Amino acid sequence: MLDVKRLVLLRDLADYGTVTAVADIHQVTPSAVSQQLRALENETGAALLHREGRTVRLTAVGAALARQSEHVLAELERAQSIVRSLGDKVVGELRVGCFPSALVPVAAPFVAALAERHPGLRPRLTQAEPEDVVPMLKRRDLDVALHYRYLHLGTPAPAGLTVRPLFDDPLALAVPERLRPAVEREGPVVLRDEKWITTAAPSSCRDVTLHACHSAGFTPVIEHEYTDLAAALALVALGLGVTILPGLLCGNPPPGVAIIPMKGKGRTTEVLVRSGSGDHPAIAAAVAVLEELAADRR
Repeated sequence: MLDVKRLVLLRDLADYGTVTAVADIHQVTPSAVSQQLRALENETGAALLHREGRTVRLTAVGAALARQSEHVLAELERAQSIVRSLGDKVVGELRVGCFPSALVPVAAPFVAALAERHPGLRPRLTQAEPEDVVPMLKRRDLDVALHYRYLHLGTPAPAGLTVRPLFDDPLALAVPERLRPAVEREGPVVLRDEKWITTAAPSSCRDVTLHACHSAGFTPVIEHEYTDLAAALALVALGLGVTILPGLLCGNPPPGVAIIPMKGKGRTTEVLVRSGSGDHPAIAAAVAVLEELAADRR
């Protein structure tokens, strides 16, 4: 019988490419990961990895086993969900991950509604960026995650997880009020000589800003960088630059800030769960509440 924890490491190696990355995800040493992968090779009696100095890559057999491990892990999740579903109540701890800009408008009302509907359930909320919630789900640090993707940038769906779309979140330009007429008349191109505000690299928000500006025919001069998306509106209000933000953050802009929707550009907000875990009572209850709340935003 193959060791499931070792299959997880092989699956993650296929996803992330290096032993060091897998070790970081699981918070162990690279040597511990390497030892477990060697043990998995002994269990299978097959060479799963090509080792070239400090680099490794999957053999054809290793890649096939990594793909198959997704099905194995999903079936184990499904088996656990069946056992849990035999109970009469939705109870226990539910760990929920959420990206920062959805904490107030989405996650807070979701957790409140879930706790009210299922008093025996204890939802625990953790702030995490989309690139972080995927490994957190896979290593079982989270049960449910709110996630987003910029589809116009071609961002693929995360592998090994079940993805349920919730609602679209259009992007908007946030500019000083004095610039509104020109932007509404001519579009983002009129902002080519303005100072821009965005997140530090690497980040999807920065990628979106660069993509929008390049599509308009110019490269933005990025004057200010931040980590708190909401803080960008304060900078715009002071006349320190212009920015692009998701609509979730633009519902109540400060005085002096014009919010101008960008047609055809936005992100899709999704809920992620491990494949096979969707029938777990607590997870099913959480997804149901999220979908109900999301219906009001469509």
